[in-house]
Amino acid sequence: MFKTIKNALKTPDVRKRLLYTLLLIVIFRFGCYITVPGVNSIALNEAMKEAMGEANGIAGLIDIISGGAFSRFSVFAMSITPYITASIVIQLLAMIIPSLERLTKEGGEEGRKKINRYTKIVTIVLSIIEGIGLYLSYKGAGVFVDDSFLTASLVVIGLVAGTSLLMWLGELINSKGIGNGISLLIFVGIISRLPSGLGNIIKIIIPDAGFSTKGLLTAIGILIGALILVAGVVFVQQAERRVPVQYSKKVVGRKMMGAQSTHIPLKLVMAGVMPVIFASSFMTFPAMIIQIFVPGIANETGFLAMLYKFSIATSTSVLNGEQLFIGYSIVNAIVYLLLIVGFTFFYTFATFNPAEVSNNIKKNGGFIPGIRAGKPTTDYLSSIISKLTWFGGLFLAVIAIIPMLLRFTNLNIAFGGTSILIVVGVALETVQQLESQLAMRHYKGFLE
Repeated sequence: MFKTIKNALKTPDVRKRLLYTLLLIVIFRFGCYITVPGVNSIALNEAMKEAMGEANGIAGLIDIISGGAFSRFSVFAMSITPYITASIVIQLLAMIIPSLERLTKEGGEEGRKKINRYTKIVTIVLSIIEGIGLYLSYKGAGVFVDDSFLTASLVVIGLVAGTSLLMWLGELINSKGIGNGISLLIFVGIISRLPSGLGNIIKIIIPDAGFSTKGLLTAIGILIGALILVAGVVFVQQAERRVPVQYSKKVVGRKMMGAQSTHIPLKLVMAGVMPVIFASSFMTFPAMIIQIFVPGIANETGFLAMLYKFSIATSTSVLNGEQLFIGYSIVNAIVYLLLIVGFTFFYTFATFNPAEVSNNIKKNGGFIPGIRAGKPTTDYLSSIISKLTWFGGLFLAVIAIIPMLLRFTNLNIAFGGTSILIVVGVALETVQQLESQLAMRHYKGFLE
């Protein structure tokens, strides 16, 4: 990895892309500290102390993804989650609307641009709705300087502009930087909480009462568990199933090309971390909307309160000093698991079409040893992809769910399974992006 970075810094074009990406990341981090206009800082601190407590774990989850921007009510408080939700909506609509499906599969570059345009429109709409909701939610807490229409407009416009700017920064990283724009912004937001996580580890070792041997052993256990978790994620993310393909002799012009043997590399988790990001956004969206429009819902009863408690069971298990939502947490974990597996299948088959691969192999005179060309090859590839996707989806789900059990303990750590999956997955994808750019310039990297 360090050799790859060293080679990247030696290459003028790649170095320029790295520095450009770093500049955009710095802009993102600066934006996390710029509070929207019309906010009373003193009242904001008091309101956020209550909102960021264990009784409102959904706010903590949003704050982690936004890199602390939510707790500061900065212009990036909504982070990039409206764009992620919009992407899910557009991809789901493409499955049921024939015109969108044709645009996705057959539209080419022009179709991709139209889909991107539709996603941006939906993102702006969702940002306006969420911005209005955030204003109404904190209006009663005296967070804003006054209740005038001008202040409300400034707050909503500032929040929507922040999300739009993040969307634009992500596109710039994709086009002029090192790629993985949106994922990289989420990655930076999560790792910005690393100092806070280290501070919590130190508090476990040295609490208010002084040094604790039990706390030291607990901290060592947490660190060992985190290392094992990271190692497992790296292993599964890098593992692949290689399907052999044999190409027979053929005439190209006046030359006879000899037979060739190659393989199709199929990763265990072809969808990467996107299913986890999609599932997290899908699970937290109802609680976020309910919490915005119905302040104090956690202490109420009824269907909305039940839906809210069910939704936030992913990120909290304690309310008013008592363990709660045990039943909600179990059902929530099951639904969360099913969503991750479902999105893994959805994203995998959306990016890898066995029929198309089979046709390409057949057109080029190739075949999989022991498998007839055509439909048998398609069925064979579909079977392999299904098995790999089941394993990959369940792996992602287990990694994301196991840390939820820690919510029933007294441990207060900044990173959960979802955060580690995103951080490790994005880091690997970014390094692979650098590797591919270096490979085009005849550099050797650590993945070879």
